[in-house]
Amino acid sequence: MEIVEVGPRDGLQNEKKVLSTAEKVAYIELLIRAGLRRIEAVSFARADKVPQMADAEAVMEALPRSEDVSYIGLVMNDRGLSRAILTEVDEVNFVIVTTDTFSKRNQGTTVDEALRQLAPMVGRAKEAEIKTSVTVAASFGCPFEGEVTTEQVMRVVKAANDLGVDEIALGDTIGVGTPSDVRRLISAARAITGTKLRLHLHNTRNTGYANAITGYEMGVEALDSAAGGIGGCPFAPNATGNIGTEDLFYLLSRSGVSLDIDFEKLVEASLFITDRLEISAPAQLSRAGLFPSMSPR
Repeated sequence: MEIVEVGPRDGLQNEKKVLSTAEKVAYIELLIRAGLRRIEAVSFARADKVPQMADAEAVMEALPRSEDVSYIGLVMNDRGLSRAILTEVDEVNFVIVTTDTFSKRNQGTTVDEALRQLAPMVGRAKEAEIKTSVTVAASFGCPFEGEVTTEQVMRVVKAANDLGVDEIALGDTIGVGTPSDVRRLISAARAITGTKLRLHLHNTRNTGYANAITGYEMGVEALDSAAGGIGGCPFAPNATGNIGTEDLFYLLSRSGVSLDIDFEKLVEASLFITDRLEISAPAQLSRAGLFPSMSPR
């Protein structure tokens, strides 16, 4: 099981306080010291739409580079991809939303238009020898259109699979999913693709961790989380934070999953970022601490 740290992007993009480049870089360096090796570091979004991510190029230029650390950049359109390629990100994560209303608000296109634009962008990223992933946003429900069908989600999964991306993520953008939804969507995705699967979960309705362990039991290869449980989507009403990396670490470790992560250093990163944001961490483990025995029962 792999933890993908999304705090520096999805964690920061919905917070009111805009941090300096130096603070963002210090946060990422703390996450690396804690043992996290795939980090969604930036988003190449429009600065007027997501001011928290306006300094993406400066952040990427200042980050330490290492063969064992992979930096991911979120990309919404062709212009964002051009910016990402110039910064030499290790991976690009494209976003396709399942519903037209949310897609128009999120990136100014219908789902059909977004899928048409996706193919040449994936091709360009591959030519640049950058790994590719597609996050299927609002897989579990839409804040504007309500329920999302399995067919709506699998339409995007199939398109991503046909393009040969390296990874497909099912995103619970507004935190409405339950374990039964996870089982339904993972089963449907496995019937379409053998591509690596990832879950992007929010804890808006307190089901994020139940969904995470269900995903693990269903065999997904990676889970997204944010140190401190910060974040949300600026284009979705009432979308609260991601599941917390420290809480996910505890859940997986107590379930017998071996993770090469230093918990104390992870908490240090969590406290650093929540202090800079002047908020209390939604995640629990920075306050509660580990239970003494971490061995499987």
